[in-house]
Amino acid sequence: MIRELRLLDLGVIADATIELGEGLTAITGETGAGKTMLLTGLGLLLGGRADSSAVRAGARQAAVEGRLVVHGEALRIAEDAGAMLDDGELVVVRTVAAEGRSRAHLGGRSVPVGVLAEMGSELVAVHGQSDQIRLRAPAEQRAALDAYAGPAQQEALAALAAAHRRRRELAAELERWDAETSSRADELDRLERALERIDALEPRLGEIDALREETERLGNVELLLGAAASARAALDGDDEGGVPGALTALEAARRALESGAVHDSRLGAWAERLTEAIHVVNDVVTETGSYAASLEADPARLEALHERRAALTDLVRGLGAEAAADDPDPLAGVLAFAERARARVGELTAPGGGREAIEERLAQAVADEQAAAAEVTENRRRAAEGLSAQVDAELEGLSMRGAHLHVELTPRAETGPHGAEDVELQLSPHPDVPPRPIARGASGGELSRIMLALEVALADRRAADGALPVFVFDEVDAGIGGRAATEVGRRLAELARHTQVVVVTHLAQVAAFADTHLVVSRSSDDDGVTTTVHAVTGEDRERELARMLSGEDSETALRHAAELLERPERADVRR
Repeated sequence: MIRELRLLDLGVIADATIELGEGLTAITGETGAGKTMLLTGLGLLLGGRADSSAVRAGARQAAVEGRLVVHGEALRIAEDAGAMLDDGELVVVRTVAAEGRSRAHLGGRSVPVGVLAEMGSELVAVHGQSDQIRLRAPAEQRAALDAYAGPAQQEALAALAAAHRRRRELAAELERWDAETSSRADELDRLERALERIDALEPRLGEIDALREETERLGNVELLLGAAASARAALDGDDEGGVPGALTALEAARRALESGAVHDSRLGAWAERLTEAIHVVNDVVTETGSYAASLEADPARLEALHERRAALTDLVRGLGAEAAADDPDPLAGVLAFAERARARVGELTAPGGGREAIEERLAQAVADEQAAAAEVTENRRRAAEGLSAQVDAELEGLSMRGAHLHVELTPRAETGPHGAEDVELQLSPHPDVPPRPIARGASGGELSRIMLALEVALADRRAADGALPVFVFDEVDAGIGGRAATEVGRRLAELARHTQVVVVTHLAQVAAFADTHLVVSRSSDDDGVTTTVHAVTGEDRERELARMLSGEDSETALRHAAELLERPERADVRR
């Protein structure tokens, strides 16, 4: 709800504060008085395009300030932007500098203009001549029907959009699969050949290091035998040459220490340590003897080791980057690659996999899309009947007796994200005239009344969800008069029972239904042209209605104005 709107240096308005009440507010005034500036200001407040030409001559900037009561999605948008409420109201400020810069503030926080536009789209619906043009667009007609179908239709549309997106994704995946058939065959052949090489060699972790060690041993048998024999002779002595070894010296040292241990215990401790050393040296003598006995030259085994090492090295090099691994053992990468390759071969050759699996998922996605589209279509068929009947009733009251709104659902060649049919609103102005698309068969005045009838029809559905915005109608009564004008006023008042409605009008029959009547006046003085806005009641209101009726406040016009305010239908709306 819009509580208050203040305009500063906007067009011909120097400073005007407009207090908007609940229900229906009518804004009237002479042509050229500046009523359009009120809507321009509201548009700026709702994130509309800023135009420096709207700044009052001689002023540095124009400013628009509004106090709004917000709820639902509009409140969430404001809070996400960091806005703070003031006594439950949201203060919105938009300034436009004479040189063209524009700034926006929401609840005390500077915000991008886009935030105002996002919030405004949830809070206020403006209807004017441009909206009549928009009503001619098929997308707007479809949206009107879906809105009438209610929340269940919105859920069905969301499900359809998701199913449509899934179906397109899988169709694209199938196209890629078919386009990549040759490359997958090459990939399968490459992987199978690599696995054949790996399986033929059966590499094991740590095998390369083990082969290198065994190769070194068999390739240096004579050297190793000599080293072992020399070490054994040095430790155990050379019997043939009569040369004592280290064991003999150690034994002599141990006996010498033991002989003195009776006089000093420290010598006994050293003797014990030498005894341990003698045991260790004896073990080495025994092991070197066994080692020498086990060593023998084996040229055939050595050749086999060289071949195995070469084969493993070729395998690692042949796989290259595919077998690269952080592990120091190059065979770790080979074994990891083999595991991945087996899994991939399984994917490429598994029964029911590959193209068959994609086709199966695509078929399910198509079925899901068709089911969702069928639900959307059925909802539209039911809604079309109700919308036609309700709009027809409204049009009859709007002096379009016998007019019929026909909702045409035309199947599409292919289901899209919005359904399997196009929606077109058609109007038959008389029972004996076939329906024609409103884009071609409705005049401006008829479009105004159709638009109003649609809003009234939708209001009951949307009010139950608390989703009604503030409605602003800019000369929705253009091109009509007489009884039709009275019925337009009645419908606006009916709509205002559900939400705040603001109408800019030239018709007294419409203004007479307003709960609040604001008059835009224009005056000239030495400082230029100034526009003011003030509320009228009582005799002042009768005079304004008289002016609208006849251009003057004659007794006849005043009497007619009083009759408008006292009409029973005006009171009926307020019950």
